[in-house]
Amino acid sequence: MPCVEPCPQAWQAAPVRIELINTGSELLLGRVLNTHQQWIGQQLVAAGYELAHQQTVPDTGAAIQAAVRESIARSELVLVTGGLGPTADDLTRQRIAELLEVPLEEHSETRSRITAFFKKIKRSMPESVLVQAQVPVGALVLTNRHGTAPGLAMPTPKGWLILLPGPPRELRPMFTDAVVPLLVEKMPPENPIAVCTLKITGLGESLVERRIASALAGLDGLGVGYCARVGEVDVRLSTRGDAALLDQAEAAVRGKIGEFIYGQGDDSLEEVVVHELTTRGQTLTVAESCTGGLLAHRITNVPGASAVFLAGHCTYSNAAKVNTLGVKNETLAAHGAVSEAVAREMAEGARAQHGADYALATTGIAGPSGGTAEKPVGTVFIALAGPGETRVLNPRNPFDRETFKFVSTQQALDLLRRGWEK
Repeated sequence: MPCVEPCPQAWQAAPVRIELINTGSELLLGRVLNTHQQWIGQQLVAAGYELAHQQTVPDTGAAIQAAVRESIARSELVLVTGGLGPTADDLTRQRIAELLEVPLEEHSETRSRITAFFKKIKRSMPESVLVQAQVPVGALVLTNRHGTAPGLAMPTPKGWLILLPGPPRELRPMFTDAVVPLLVEKMPPENPIAVCTLKITGLGESLVERRIASALAGLDGLGVGYCARVGEVDVRLSTRGDAALLDQAEAAVRGKIGEFIYGQGDDSLEEVVVHELTTRGQTLTVAESCTGGLLAHRITNVPGASAVFLAGHCTYSNAAKVNTLGVKNETLAAHGAVSEAVAREMAEGARAQHGADYALATTGIAGPSGGTAEKPVGTVFIALAGPGETRVLNPRNPFDRETFKFVSTQQALDLLRRGWEK
């Protein structure tokens, strides 16, 4: 089956230049993580568009005006996030009206929505919040279903300028429900492009390229991109109007590194594992030491995990390993907590205790201290107990603690993915 990723416009790209301006001094100061570029970029591609430029500016009127002035002069669509609230540093609405030389006027429907919102939550309404009902004359008002600041869409000489509230829980549904339909209506995308993203774990980015480059080299018209993240690599294949070429490229990649491909599109490894367990009607429990509950956290983040996930044990101390999982004191004395033998007994004990089909266990040295010449920082043992023989991995993950924990859980999930009993 081809792995063309589904979207309303079948992955199209339009010759519309799009820019994104994020406003907020807190973003530049590093106090708040700016997630807008990634999320909006993904939504634009899924709707058939491509983001050409992104910038972040502070909460000053001059900076906002300068950025928007330059962007609307060179791009058909400019998206601006933030600065639409009721406080003194929310200047976007007023400064954009000044830039476009249009006055502000009260939008009665927005005023009613704001007053109804405060009545619904049974809180007194500060008079200052009604400034959010002031909108530039001629603007199309985009309803905010999760807050009080509406979005605004205004025509420009080259196309459209769209202002969106900053909080993600308000911006995202507004973008999906109002902005995308507006774009499709006013600036319909063209030039179809088919894209397939294969998700890989267990190989680094350079090794992935080395293994598949020769197989893809002769496929004219194929676009190939790589994106490396902690514990995994994406291979992005794209073509314009040639589905057969995309199928050929996907088959070539799978032929070279198929065992390392765990999914496609937006799949996560934990989703793949939970889905497979659900399909098989099988269950899982975990016993963690060095990963501190992260493995259970990732599994339970997947909707429907309760159908397959029985229990998770965070047995950080030796006593907990003995009392909770049945690890033998003599095993700890002979091999130490970070050892194949202890990982094996942790997994087998957790599986037996809950009657699960499978159990995963992790024990290791996350650092930055605690390592020895024999067991340096980054040492980890990962065990999988199942209906057959218990399997144990012993990779080396010499990273910072957070990265160590994530990579170790990635390896544990992949061990389970590869270890299904036939």
